[in-house]
Amino acid sequence: MNLQTIRTARASAVAEDAGGVLLRELIDYAGLFPPASLGMGAAVAGYDAYSRSEWNWMLGRFIVPVSRLAEFEEAFAGLPISLDEGLLNWRLSALLGADPVADVDRLREFNGRIAGEGSRRRALVDSVEVKVAGAEEITRLSGVIPAEVVAYFEIPWSIPVSSRTECIRALADSGRRAKIRMGGETADKFPASESVIEFINLCAAADVPFKATAGLHHPLRSVHRLTYQPESPTAMMHGFLNVFLAAAFLRAGMEASVAARLLEEQSERAFEFDSDGVAWRQHRLSRAEIAAARRDFAVSFGSCSFTEPIDDLRSFSQTPLFAPLRKIPAIKHER
Repeated sequence: MNLQTIRTARASAVAEDAGGVLLRELIDYAGLFPPASLGMGAAVAGYDAYSRSEWNWMLGRFIVPVSRLAEFEEAFAGLPISLDEGLLNWRLSALLGADPVADVDRLREFNGRIAGEGSRRRALVDSVEVKVAGAEEITRLSGVIPAEVVAYFEIPWSIPVSSRTECIRALADSGRRAKIRMGGETADKFPASESVIEFINLCAAADVPFKATAGLHHPLRSVHRLTYQPESPTAMMHGFLNVFLAAAFLRAGMEASVAARLLEEQSERAFEFDSDGVAWRQHRLSRAEIAAARRDFAVSFGSCSFTEPIDDLRSFSQTPLFAPLRKIPAIKHER
């Protein structure tokens, strides 16, 4: 049995539990970005190591700017080949820059070259992410980005609610996806719970899938340092379990005011996972509802650390969800 088969078997085993369904391929690795800000070689080597690990079932795409694809290609080609092969087909999500038309040409060239090479290990950009100012830009860029490439458009918090609504409508019309920024290196980058719920509700109403980025290193809402510097200020951060469970509950019909309370839940004892679903206080979500939300709606989140979310999950003790993770040894952190 090769490692790829083992990886599939592990994912299937984990997926038998509702918690596994929630977490599978949840974390897109963004080690190139702050606050980790790793060099390309370190980030590529890290992703390769995670793809070989026992928790590779939680690993999503490798995130890289289009402007650094050549640098990625060099680091990727330099990875050692061993019998203990990691992921054989890397999925990349590429960030478009100031000239999206030129960037699309670059990623087409990259895919045509590296995806078709004779090496056992291949990489393919099958997703792009881009910041936009409004609905008109979404419509324009949707015509530039190839239809077969999944595209996430980051909608700014700075525009009025009515403009954000227009953006979601434009995404629905073009068959594209939304992206929400959940934090940053300063406290003002973390959106209010009500704003997050409003965004998710808009996406749910329009049937627009979304991903999140930044500020979600921890499972539950809690206070942490904003960077890895010892004297870094602290702030209240959203939890990725809170966000993705709130999304699944909202999609299943939960009222926005209740979902906002879920988003602000800080007690791990308020959640109970089992093979059939998850309960949060008096509310329950089935395994099928979680699976549908992850497949079609709340897709993933980008994190500059893969180890930090894992370590926090391993520290939890009261639910079957985290039992396999407690057996996994800690690994060297990216920072």
